[in-house]
Amino acid sequence: MPTSILHPTFILRLAVAIILFMHSIPGMFNNGINDFGNHYLNEVGFAPAGVPLAWAIKLSHVAAAICLLLNKYVKWAAIITILILVAGIVMVHFREGSFVVGGGSNGVEFNFLLIAVLLTLMFPNGIKSR
Repeated sequence: MPTSILHPTFILRLAVAIILFMHSIPGMFNNGINDFGNHYLNEVGFAPAGVPLAWAIKLSHVAAAICLLLNKYVKWAAIITILILVAGIVMVHFREGSFVVGGGSNGVEFNFLLIAVLLTLMFPNGIKSR
């Protein structure tokens, strides 16, 4: 039987890694992370820790992306990222509605899809009973 050149989850891991990099690295250079910390997190009650928390979130995205690319610590990276995505849904996206395009903006479906993909990466062979 021929062996696979790519790991079966590589394409999903690559796609999520690219999304996490693109959602974090630009903000490191255009003041987006500091703005998110100052103008959102501090305003909703995280002051004075808004900026450090924003940096922790974005650095965790970079670390998770690296873990996904290397196929190491995938479950830990996914758990942390899922917690951040759920917090984003609760704090930001839920009140905006279900969809990013069409009748709404800033909706939940993108985060929902990322959570589903991360869960698939955590359990690529499904969840087995003992």
